[in-house]
Amino acid sequence: MRLGWSAASDARADRPPSVPPFDAAGCERLRDLLHRSPRDFGKPTSVWTLALVAEVCAEAGITSERASHETIRNTLRRLEVRWQRAKDWIVSPDPAYAQQTSGVIG
Repeated sequence: MRLGWSAASDARADRPPSVPPFDAAGCERLRDLLHRSPRDFGKPTSVWTLALVAEVCAEAGITSERASHETIRNTLRRLEVRWQRAKDWIVSPDPAYAQQTSGVIG
């Protein structure tokens, strides 16, 4: 079923307002943010997610309001930053972390 002009414009009106793309200064602030731990911003994790990046960008004033994860993803692509799943280089603040990850039990 095809939407007529008025139905399509009504659907667009229901979308949340879009956040403008990052400017050059915002892109550099985003790049700097990703080199820090989310814990530096009071978050209970050491792993960045796109949603968490969007949240911290809004809280830190990098964006005027919370951007979508797609806006973050597209900005990172423009900056030629590859977004990858978290791997073994993540470190926990748990004092027993080294023992737990070494395979030694007991």
